[in-house]
Amino acid sequence: MNRKNWKRFNPRSLREAIEGCKDYAHSRHNRSVERIAELAGENSQWTVYGWLRDGSIPGAKIHSYQHACGCDFITRYLAHSAGQLLIDIPAGHLVDGEEVHQLQGTLNAAVGALLGFAAGRLDGDEVNHELSVAMEALAWHRENVLREPELDLEEGHG
Repeated sequence: MNRKNWKRFNPRSLREAIEGCKDYAHSRHNRSVERIAELAGENSQWTVYGWLRDGSIPGAKIHSYQHACGCDFITRYLAHSAGQLLIDIPAGHLVDGEEVHQLQGTLNAAVGALLGFAAGRLDGDEVNHELSVAMEALAWHRENVLREPELDLEEGHG
């Protein structure tokens, strides 16, 4: 069975974002629609099924639904559809080689998408997705470097 790479999931519609949240909750937390509805403060699972059916969710319910699912795909879709990028607020930790290699892979995928677009093999939506993922990853690392805690060089010398 193929596992979805949730770090690279970037919904292209509100419906896909709502469904993605539900699928993420099931995949990562083994939560049913009934459990999601309960955690989101809804009286009935049928409310959530209605959101999934209609591809629409009331704005006041987005936060609680995403919290119940454990992801922020709706918020990300809304930001991206408005031409905005989002990054998680970094805590300022030292990165390791694996994180840098992941960043390099993300950047390579973005450059590959640009080359594919230039050659006429990829459409703008596919390229936009790869570029958004790459820019958000770079922005996160930029902020993480700015927030990186200073080393305590005086420790053990007193």
